[in-house]
Amino acid sequence: MRDRALMDMAAQAGEIMLVSGAEIYRVEDTVARILRASGASEADVVVMATGIFITLASGEEESLSAVRRVRERSTNMNRVCRVNDVSRNFCTGSISLEEARDALREISHEIQYSRRMRILGYTLTPAAFAVMFGGGIMEVAAAAVVGTVMALFEILINRVRLNDFCSNAAEAFIAGILSIVFRAAFFPMLNLNANAVIISALMPLVPGVSFTSAIRDTLNGDYGSGIARIMEAIVVALAVASGVGASMMLGSMLGGVL
Repeated sequence: MRDRALMDMAAQAGEIMLVSGAEIYRVEDTVARILRASGASEADVVVMATGIFITLASGEEESLSAVRRVRERSTNMNRVCRVNDVSRNFCTGSISLEEARDALREISHEIQYSRRMRILGYTLTPAAFAVMFGGGIMEVAAAAVVGTVMALFEILINRVRLNDFCSNAAEAFIAGILSIVFRAAFFPMLNLNANAVIISALMPLVPGVSFTSAIRDTLNGDYGSGIARIMEAIVVALAVASGVGASMMLGSMLGGVL
């Protein structure tokens, strides 16, 4: 029974890390270290971008297996660090199996950022990038407003439960069309740089961390997971490009304000 509980705890730790955007080798190493604490004669761990496969054998007893399917992925480095801390403390004997399971359960239910913090992040990030892209006060203000609207729109999309491609494309479309509307309706005499506003507003959608993790997985020899994550990043980029392109086409059809 203890081996089963230990394997379930290891699988939970790996699942949390994989869902949170950890590299494949890091997930495998963490799960393997936890399983070694059982003293089993053989422990095999295979992690892919969409699932975890674990086999635990101890002497003449029947082998135990566990499979965890991972359907959603995000970026939450805080969760990854916390799971690593739980793993280290468990392997050194600082915490018991029950304490480790309780800690992992708490980590899995935590919310990284509140709704207000997400809205604030969506507001300040485009505003900061607008400065980097050569925008003035008007571009910064417009980018901040567009980012706020995108955050509110994301909350609505999450309730509808659209897939990643459609949600990213819709947010990019909102960013593009709002920038065009601002230039046409509110800042026609101030020569607002709509391109800078659009690019700044899109920065929260750029899959930079996913692409970096994909490269690291590929360099570590996890080619299947690396290719899967690269394709995921490419799909997000295509969705963003499609949404912005649609907004620019609509703006041109309505008067060519760009």
